[in-house]
Amino acid sequence: MIRGILLGLFAGGLAACDRADNSSGIADGPSADSVQIVSVDEVAERFVRLGLALGQHDPDYVDAYHGPDEWAEAAKADRVPLAKLKAEAARLSEALANLAGDGVDVRERMLSRLVSSAHARIRMVEGEILSFDEETRALYDAVAPVYNIAEFDVALESIDALLPGDASLAARVDAFRASLSISAEKRAVVFDAAIAACRERTLAHVSLPETEKFRLEFVTDKPWGGYNWYQGDFESLIEINVDLPIGIDRAVDLGCHEGYPGHHFWNTLIEREIVDGEGWVEYTLYPLFSPLSLIAEGSANFGIELAFPGDEKIIFERDVLFPLAGLNPADAPKLAELNRLQQRLSHARNFIARDYLDGRIERAEAVALLTKYGLTSPERAEKSLSFVERYRGYVINYNLGRDIVAAKIARDVSAGIDPWVAFLELLSSPATASDLVQ
Repeated sequence: MIRGILLGLFAGGLAACDRADNSSGIADGPSADSVQIVSVDEVAERFVRLGLALGQHDPDYVDAYHGPDEWAEAAKADRVPLAKLKAEAARLSEALANLAGDGVDVRERMLSRLVSSAHARIRMVEGEILSFDEETRALYDAVAPVYNIAEFDVALESIDALLPGDASLAARVDAFRASLSISAEKRAVVFDAAIAACRERTLAHVSLPETEKFRLEFVTDKPWGGYNWYQGDFESLIEINVDLPIGIDRAVDLGCHEGYPGHHFWNTLIEREIVDGEGWVEYTLYPLFSPLSLIAEGSANFGIELAFPGDEKIIFERDVLFPLAGLNPADAPKLAELNRLQQRLSHARNFIARDYLDGRIERAEAVALLTKYGLTSPERAEKSLSFVERYRGYVINYNLGRDIVAAKIARDVSAGIDPWVAFLELLSSPATASDLVQ
């Protein structure tokens, strides 16, 4: 349905891009710079085509796409060289500056940031090396703070008191969490219950299209714990990685983060409110390495505590999920306290990723630090580092993103706005990190 709507809405933009020398819509040849871009709609379409073309060189770049099929097919057929993509990104940036005139509206500002991040990603794919902070600023419009590792050590002391013993603290925490893992035969029923609760709590505050839905699959051999693949038309595929045992508390975390009010919910809102509602074709493409990701990941993490405020998450887990999984509900309070204390270590991964990617520590030291401050097994630390190696500075989007979103919602609540109203306004309004930080 949405593809037909977009084809009708942007017929003028399609005609404009027919001036290009190939079906991908990427301007080419000696006359390319002389082709005038006359509207924001044309920039938007050309940005989508640029992103699809970049996805042919960078398979992780296009996280979701639900625009016209022929644009994706053209990108595959043409495989435009990176140098031409970089030139196209520069043309689009210049065009936006020229179109802005005396003022820049919210759509132009967001398009400018999306184009700029695509330009940076093209340079990275070409082989340009950016520092961790340069990369996150260019791609995600944010830079993680400078950390004092002593603060992480203080957090470890509190957790040590919670789980005393002779083994290393990481081994003790890992063993406790392993004792609360969901068995393979209970996995589906536990996740079904968790996601149903996440959805019910979300729908108590906002209506979604009647046709919205998802399907859940368990997968292996992935660098991540869970992933939402948005399909368009308000549908998602949610994949949960079962390479390693999954703790009971991860069912709600992943159900909220990947589903409601996380990625599936956010993508559905974007399609309904911005693509269908505003007719902004650029939002048919979700580039993973872009400023959208800090809001996407940050809101998905904040959405857990929004859907299950205060003690409601652990109460639900104790009363519903523990029995379904055949686990002892008496362990729930200790698990909740461990999670509360371990939240103080959430930025340790940024600290380690920055030092590792900037070459200040070797791989073995990075694994050791992730084991120590992630309070996990070396096997899980290896998995965590493999994510860093593949997605690099993307790690800041989870913790820094959550903090930025939480601070914005807290300011709104202090001004008398309901937290769900503030959250929905944030998700359905084009914004990046620098728009939210005060």
